[in-house]
Amino acid sequence: MRAALAAVLSIALVIMAVPARAQDADLKTSQGTPASTAADKDGLNAGEVAQFLLGGALGLGLHESGHVLTGAAFGANPGIKGIRYGFIPFFAITHDPVSPAREYTISAAGFWAQSITSEWLLTRRPNLREEHAPIAKGVLAFDVVASAVYGVAGMAHIGPPESDTRSMAASLRVNEAWVGTAVMAPAIFDTWRYVRPDAKFPRWASRISKATLVLLVIRAAQ
Repeated sequence: MRAALAAVLSIALVIMAVPARAQDADLKTSQGTPASTAADKDGLNAGEVAQFLLGGALGLGLHESGHVLTGAAFGANPGIKGIRYGFIPFFAITHDPVSPAREYTISAAGFWAQSITSEWLLTRRPNLREEHAPIAKGVLAFDVVASAVYGVAGMAHIGPPESDTRSMAASLRVNEAWVGTAVMAPAIFDTWRYVRPDAKFPRWASRISKATLVLLVIRAAQ
């Protein structure tokens, strides 16, 4: 499933990197700068695309590090296992059997890492959409896309047995669709915040949804 992120991340490039640049070009055109000159100067180049994808790779690294660090903290011997979903090969972070609360923590830690990075970016740089910051936008794009992909997969009950949402649902003893919905929520609200940084509702709804993913560990411990 993670391999599908590459394709979706390319779509996110259009959503997150292009609009603000296009707006700059439109502004310069309205100020008397020829449209072709503005587009040539402000159009995305290979270097910016590479930086955006680097940001996405950094987001992936932070997500996987969350699993590894929590697994190591619990002495669960985290490792790497090659997996295949259909024809798509990738890998999963494995660990020794642990209690439901610890299993939930390890499985959810990737999303917790995403919550920390996306919240830091959108709080510290609320007008990120208007900035020329391809790496930061790449990290945020990964956070949003990963949550969306996992959310849809969880709600549809698809994906490999090693899926984070499946492990979280088993630890919580709930239907995976509920976990998928909880994981999807930050993606929706953070996208809203990115597009409308002055809106208060998505800001607090995003924070509440992220806190909920942490507090659910209490249920797993019951």
